[in-house]
Amino acid sequence: MVPSGPLPGTCQTLLLFLLLVCCLLSPGSQGQQFPLQVQPQDPVLPAGGSLVVNCSTECPDPKLIILETSLLKEPVGDGPGWAAFQLSNVTSDSRVLCAGFCNGSQMISSSNITVYRFPDQVELAPLPPWQPVGKNLTLRCQVAGGAPRSQLKVVLLRGEEELSRQRVAGEPAQVEVEATATVLASRSDHGASFSCHTELDLRPQGLGLFKNTSTPHQLRTFALPGTLPHLVAPRSLEVGTSRQVTCTLDGLFPSSEAQVQLALGDQMLNPAVTRHGDRLMARATVTARADQEGPQEIVCNVTLGGETRESRENLTVFSFLGPILNLSESSAPEGSIVTVTCMAGARVNVLLDGVAAAAPGQPAQLQLNATEIDDQRSFFCSAMLEVDGEIFKRNRSVQLRVLYGPKIDRANCPERLKWKEKTKQVLQCQARGNPAPQLHCLQKDSNLEVPIGIPVFVKLKYNGTYHCQASSSRGTYTLVVVMDVQGEPRRGHGSGQASPGRTGAWVFTPRFLCTGRNHPFVTIFMAVLVIVGLVTVTVALKYLYAVKRRGIYKVNPESSSLPLTSMRPIEAVAEEPS
Repeated sequence: MVPSGPLPGTCQTLLLFLLLVCCLLSPGSQGQQFPLQVQPQDPVLPAGGSLVVNCSTECPDPKLIILETSLLKEPVGDGPGWAAFQLSNVTSDSRVLCAGFCNGSQMISSSNITVYRFPDQVELAPLPPWQPVGKNLTLRCQVAGGAPRSQLKVVLLRGEEELSRQRVAGEPAQVEVEATATVLASRSDHGASFSCHTELDLRPQGLGLFKNTSTPHQLRTFALPGTLPHLVAPRSLEVGTSRQVTCTLDGLFPSSEAQVQLALGDQMLNPAVTRHGDRLMARATVTARADQEGPQEIVCNVTLGGETRESRENLTVFSFLGPILNLSESSAPEGSIVTVTCMAGARVNVLLDGVAAAAPGQPAQLQLNATEIDDQRSFFCSAMLEVDGEIFKRNRSVQLRVLYGPKIDRANCPERLKWKEKTKQVLQCQARGNPAPQLHCLQKDSNLEVPIGIPVFVKLKYNGTYHCQASSSRGTYTLVVVMDVQGEPRRGHGSGQASPGRTGAWVFTPRFLCTGRNHPFVTIFMAVLVIVGLVTVTVALKYLYAVKRRGIYKVNPESSSLPLTSMRPIEAVAEEPS
């Protein structure tokens, strides 16, 4: 390394030389007539630079012009009244001295050499990873080297804003110094860039202003409320089921930088996080596992700026088995004993059709003698479990099928039916049984079958006795039904007998067919009606004939007789025999 100060031996030689000169000089020699000049006068050069120093005088006969310095020197030329010397590797401020004799008197002149160097290091100390809003932040700029210190300043900046300007003190120049500035962190400082630089002002020496700038650092500020997150979670959760958990925290800045974690015990959840301004909300679905049964904790952890806010809620994971409802026989024959059993897990209370189990965790049981009325009977079992003050209920039902033989209700299938011919009727006979039976109603002699449950057009041939039989794999059941079909009056070939009279006209003698007993009153009434009809037709025909012969005439408007209307002769209507 090149020494930055004068060598010890050289310093002693220069000091002795100066003392000798002072002793030899006469009091009047200081006012010599021909002064000695040093060029350049008070130069400024960079550290390690070179310089040619010229010592000159106007003395006519100068003697012994020399240059005294602690620096490395080398003569580079001389002449009448001058001598030049090369100074190299100038690393520190120095003073050079030119000396000589003129007419026996000594001449002396000096010059100060100033060395400048830029700082070896200008560095802003690292900022904290996160700075709380409202707390003071101290900026530290470290400067190593740099000269001359009297003209060296350090400036601390926030972006382009100058926060502090101060002179760099301390010698020697190689000593590291630190400049500080304090700022109150705010939200607006989040993301701001901080830096520092040095200014070496050599403009008085005619050189300029030199700056060395540090690497900028970005500040992150944050605000985290003192309140804990608001955690909403179920108090209990059944194994295999899922519920939603939410965690909310207000007053975060910046909320986009906040990290949130949700966990059930050692099971980390995968929350969906939404942010609105300073509000953060995390939602997650938690599913309980069988190995987590028992007391657990739901934990919500929000981290920002290296600080944490955490909330916890207790949660019980439980199993709720059942209720399991069983029948000893799901399809039981009529008359057999059926056992109904309902059971559930431990600590569960069961109630079977209003009958409670002896104790929690014990089954409830019923027995019955299966009958027809028990077919399709439903049995209900209710199970109840209490977990941390919450009541959980579950219900199950099962239906019993009883196998029994076919039966026909006489209420829907009467012993005797009276129907009128040519009307629409429905045979309502119904059969029941399990399995469902087949029902057929067949006429005793002809095996004529009457449809059941659908409208049928009644004919005389349906008159008779029927066997209605229901059949299934469990047996048969038969009811006898007598169907009495009543015929309607017949005319012509079907409803009466026509015979020629003495005048050649046909006389209709009504004849009624009844499947039951005869009714004389009805017969007489119908005969009277026929006779009245014939008389009316005869009178009408005679009247029309008389009108035709007399021609057209006016009717007295004051007459109160009824107007006559024409009538067609009654024609006999033939019906198909049934």
